[in-house]
Amino acid sequence: MSSIYDFEARSIDGELVPLQQFRGKPLLIVNTASACGFTPQFGGLEQLHQAYGPRGLVVLGFPCNQFGQQDPGSDEEIATFCQRNFGVTFPMMSKIDVNGPEAHPLYQWLSAEAPGLLGSKAIKWNFTKFLVGKDGRVLKRYAPQDAPQKLASDIEAALL
Repeated sequence: MSSIYDFEARSIDGELVPLQQFRGKPLLIVNTASACGFTPQFGGLEQLHQAYGPRGLVVLGFPCNQFGQQDPGSDEEIATFCQRNFGVTFPMMSKIDVNGPEAHPLYQWLSAEAPGLLGSKAIKWNFTKFLVGKDGRVLKRYAPQDAPQKLASDIEAALL
């Protein structure tokens, strides 16, 4: 696979979402969890969505239960939690694995395209973020502790 547009995922409502529908737009892809110390980042991600969505940025949240079992709920429960507690309006996808033999193909590709520290392809924790450019290539990988607002200048550059 050569770009993000070669992948598809299921929305949190169960609909198939070909990522090619986002061609020409920068993407911020985040593995999320509802009961993590970083869970308040949903608010910051929503702020990015509100600020930059009208200019083309697409934020995609991918719930994952692989880290400390911090997102054990069903897709419906996760969607309700995100909307009720953080007013999330950006697209949330169906829960996936991001590491190991059952990792979603998108995350296998993202991890290979933008390894973490010391070249590790593994996702270390919830709220690892990937910024993808308009051309479908990964621009940068961010650590879980990188607050969404710290990504603003990189997002601005990706929107040009």
